[in-house]
Amino acid sequence: MCVKGLHLFAVLFGLPGVLRVGGIRVYTSGEVEAVNGTDVRLKCTFHSSSAINPNSIMISWSFRPLKPGREESVFYYQQRPYPPVEGIFRRSAIWAGDIMGRDASIILRQVKFTYNGTYICQVKNPPDVHGSLGEIKLRVVTTASFSGILKLALMIAGGITAAMVLLIIIVSCRRCKRKRQRREGDEEVPRKERKDPTACHPSRAVHLYMSDTSIEIDSSDGMISDASTKDPSSSEEEEPSSDDDDDGDDSD
Repeated sequence: MCVKGLHLFAVLFGLPGVLRVGGIRVYTSGEVEAVNGTDVRLKCTFHSSSAINPNSIMISWSFRPLKPGREESVFYYQQRPYPPVEGIFRRSAIWAGDIMGRDASIILRQVKFTYNGTYICQVKNPPDVHGSLGEIKLRVVTTASFSGILKLALMIAGGITAAMVLLIIIVSCRRCKRKRQRREGDEEVPRKERKDPTACHPSRAVHLYMSDTSIEIDSSDGMISDASTKDPSSSEEEEPSSDDDDDGDDSD
């Protein structure tokens, strides 16, 4: 009696050396809708307070139909998948989970109207074997409902919009990069001064001065003598000599 009381006291107050087992928590999507003849994924994830042991963990799926009847095994996993070998889910239920990723999902292939009902996911990870069960209500329909079509349309529109926005951003970045490269290239190349083709340096404009040309005609033979060309600069130099001659005559 005292030993039992001590053990209960240790469990309640968490004394060291005493194993405390917590309940495993299972999460499911709740309700799923699938079109007749298509594949559907029944998602089930879990969280355990104990370390995951792939050799001892157990996962079981069962089915409860809409009409009154007994539950039917859908899938079982322990160290490896065990699909059903008989029943309505034979060759239909396949494993789609990951034990180390805490995923116990399965896939039902080519669902039928007889698959309408509740699917129960149970996970046991010893010593964590107690906890809630996960339930999914599957509804098989002829065609997708308006809400499903709307969701699909929104997903497609969202994907197209995201792709267009990404494309616009990429094109804009490339244009900005090209403009920046052109601007940097213009700054590196020095600008050449444009010269006026009608202007020239005074030292190179000698040919622009008009020369005084005199033509002498000899009356005796009517021949034209060589033209004498006077440069303005030479005429200016000769003017002082004439003045000197005048001064000499006056002295005489």
